[in-house]
Amino acid sequence: MTVPLSEVFSATGPLAASVPGYRQRRQQVEFAESIAAAIAGNRVLVAEAGTGTGKTYAYLVPALLSGGKVIVSTGTRTLQDQLYTRDIPAVCKALGVPLRVALLKGRSNYLCHHHLDRALADGRFLSREDAAHARRIARFARQTHSGDKAECSDVPETATVWTAVTSTRDNCLGQDCPRHKDCFVLAARREALVADLVVVNHHLFFADVMLRDEGVSELLPACNTVIFDEAHQLPEIASAFFGESVSTAQVAELLRDTQLAARAAARDCLDLPARCASVDKAARQLRLALPVEPGRYALAQLAARAGFGAALGALIGEVDALTGVLATQAQRSEELDNCWQRAGNLLARLQAWESGAQADFVRWAETYTHALQLNVTPLVIADIMRRQIDGHPRAWIFTSATLAVQDDFAHYCAEMGLVEASAARWESPFDYPRQALLYAPPGLPDPNSAGYPEAVVEAAFPVLRASGGRAFFLCTALRAMRRTHELLSARLQREGLDLPLLIQGESSKNDLLDRFRRLGNAILIGSQSFWEGVDVRGEALSLVVIDKLPFAPPDDPVLAARIEKLKSEGHNAFLEYQLPRAVISVKQGAGRLIRDETDRGVLMICDPRLTGKAYGKCIWRSLPPMKRTRDLAEVLAFFAGPAADRR
Repeated sequence: MTVPLSEVFSATGPLAASVPGYRQRRQQVEFAESIAAAIAGNRVLVAEAGTGTGKTYAYLVPALLSGGKVIVSTGTRTLQDQLYTRDIPAVCKALGVPLRVALLKGRSNYLCHHHLDRALADGRFLSREDAAHARRIARFARQTHSGDKAECSDVPETATVWTAVTSTRDNCLGQDCPRHKDCFVLAARREALVADLVVVNHHLFFADVMLRDEGVSELLPACNTVIFDEAHQLPEIASAFFGESVSTAQVAELLRDTQLAARAAARDCLDLPARCASVDKAARQLRLALPVEPGRYALAQLAARAGFGAALGALIGEVDALTGVLATQAQRSEELDNCWQRAGNLLARLQAWESGAQADFVRWAETYTHALQLNVTPLVIADIMRRQIDGHPRAWIFTSATLAVQDDFAHYCAEMGLVEASAARWESPFDYPRQALLYAPPGLPDPNSAGYPEAVVEAAFPVLRASGGRAFFLCTALRAMRRTHELLSARLQREGLDLPLLIQGESSKNDLLDRFRRLGNAILIGSQSFWEGVDVRGEALSLVVIDKLPFAPPDDPVLAARIEKLKSEGHNAFLEYQLPRAVISVKQGAGRLIRDETDRGVLMICDPRLTGKAYGKCIWRSLPPMKRTRDLAEVLAFFAGPAADRR
């Protein structure tokens, strides 16, 4: 590296000259130097950098100057797009480094020529809207170079038609596809292979590492550095991908593709439509064996449900019979051959879940409105993760604004198997004692009591009135979110306060955030989606209310099994596992409040356990150093201060 990092990040350096609003930060320079040292030594670094540190530039600069191939994995596709379209070009321009950069997404993000052709030829869409969307997608297909559906502005990314015109790992025909040479997925992979820096997301990274499907596994052998941004999400994501799942939605997709393939190449096989109908009925019966309301079920709960075991056995039998019929037709077309192989794979996974042969894995189920997913999840991911890291000498960087519990990274490193990792932490450069106030209201009841949502709204309402709205109301459960919305709506109407009330789910997340910023005095009530990855700067957000400390429900099947395993090994599951996870979630929620040097606001945590339980001290000591109070008058005075103070 020819240019000292201190010079790159200096007040007169290339970043300051090229990036509008750039400010030199001591924490950013130190963080970047640690990244550079880890890259140079092929080491593992776990790094927490507080909000406002400039974490993205801090890892991009040494990565771009390292001269090796780099993979950057982000928490969301939104952040992935932001890195690719905004942050990386800005750093490359500032440094004068003409690197080749590629964006790689999962295959479901890319238009598939073959499936589009087939859908248009068949003409059977779920609605007129889908048919109109398909025609727009056909026009897009003739113009696009990437095939990325995010670039098709005429069709929402959530439109149901996309499932018919994109491929999955199961229904991709590979080299047998008649449009193989035009494949957008393969084109994206080719670009990634020759790029110096590739941007992916965590879901794609782990899906590929385990399934060897999406192109990342081809990149890793030549890769010198892997950087995980938003790394606090990795334990949950890695657990999902190091396990196995099979769902009735996959069954439905198989049946759809089988019927399309049969109409095209096996109209004379009358057994196929009948078998498809039988499988569809069996899948529906399995879903109906569990309550209509979406939920998560442990194996013992499933066993206690009358008819569940029989319904699963019936579905396995019907899929087996369908596989047999498909075997007789497989040679008639590539699509029928693909369906036969998929049916066999589905059958094997259903049978494996039923038999439950894997040790140290927990079997459980999750229901959605119209589907059921059967999961097998590892109780410990450390050994699996360590095998990935030990596979080839390279640098591994794990970074986030929330990884430590009171400056301690032991819980994260232990869960992720990072036994020889270096760990470091940099405080936010923001002046929290001046900019923010942490309010823990006195006198609230036990969080599990029946009237708790009413008590929270009662305590929060004077603060919401004083702040003039401009608030996020973060709930730990969807039911509490809906109840809070009901109570606040009635109270605002009764008090005659004209504060717009928004709630998660009434429109897309981006639309809600746009409206929230534009309105300037709104109250947005949200659950998990709004605890992290949301950036609202300025006066539009001046209050964050958290209803409860976000401990995962102890009856969650995976959590319950992990707690039992830790207890059996002599560990304190609460202190070593549940509390650290809750601390990181609280830090994420609190991080929504202060996003800039000029922001000012109140963080209100309603849960009485914050001050009434010994472990509450661990939680608030892990938060930024805000001034703390239990006095409502002090909160009201904070909001009544001069308007100039709030700018």
